Amino acid sequence: MKKETAREYFSIPNLLSYFRLILIPVYLVVYFRAEEPGDYVWAALVIAVSGFTDMFDGKIARHFNMITEWGKLIDPVADKLTMASVALSLAFDFPLMRAVFALYVVKEGFMGVMGLIMLRRGFKLDGAMWYGKVCTAVTYAVIFVLLLFPKLPPEWQTALISVQIAVTLMAFALYAAYYRRVWKRMKKA
Repeated sequence: MKKETAREYFSIPNLLSYFRLILIPVYLVVYFRAEEPGDYVWAALVIAVSGFTDMFDGKIARHFNMITEWGKLIDPVADKLTMASVALSLAFDFPLMRAVFALYVVKEGFMGVMGLIMLRRGFKLDGAMWYGKVCTAVTYAVIFVLLLFPKLPPEWQTALISVQIAVTLMAFALYAAYYRRVWKRMKKA
């Protein structure tokens, strides 16, 4: 395994991941300083910029052959920290988001531990599965609706967050089943 160089640590895709990490405190400041419904648009804009840079860093890395081991680590770390920060911040205004945050911590903790165990045994998951991508898309949709329409009726808020919880539970269950199948195959080998 080759050693990463400074050029690889500071490739454009990795710089975009660093930028997303910097956007986390920016989002938190904007969100917690928001007083009027229109102020939350700025918080949504910060998350939108983060989401677009997340989308482009992978495309750039693949297109220009800039995929690095460091990038494979820093990109998902930026993703997870962004989502956790947004869920936690929303939990202050939408109590049901506390369940989302707790579920997110359990799901990502499980996946992190299983990923490390599998990695030690020589198996590496290459990117998110389709259900992980669906979960991320639904999460972003719910986040944007809650940020752009903070005065939604409580029953709509509950319905949206409940959908997010259901999709997150589905993704968690499917990842757990996937890891179980891989684990069984590895034990047989």
